Amino acid sequence: MSKAIHDLVRGVVNGSLSDDEVIHWLRAVFEGGLSEEDTIALTEAMRDSGEVLEWGSEIANLVVDKHSTGGVGDKTSLPLAPALAACGLKVPMISGRGLGHTG
Repeated sequence: MSKAIHDLVRGVVNGSLSDDEVIHWLRAVFEGGLSEEDTIALTEAMRDSGEVLEWGSEIANLVVDKHSTGGVGDKTSLPLAPALAACGLKVPMISGRGLGHTG
């Protein structure tokens, strides 16, 4: 099923799947769950579905990220980024749309 999951994620990303097809798959997963193997395949397919940032060798060991889980009480991300940058680290501050206040 791993290839099917990768194909599904690709179809969602490129818009070739209809909303009904995606809803049907989501409903099946909700009702039947995913095996550990399929959960890993889904995670990897989602990870690999976007643009991958390549850091040059001169800064690769200096790039750090603090990824928020979206907690309303998260008061760490905003002051942490400039503090780390002041120490010479590279902080891309990537956030997700679903986080609202940071996305």
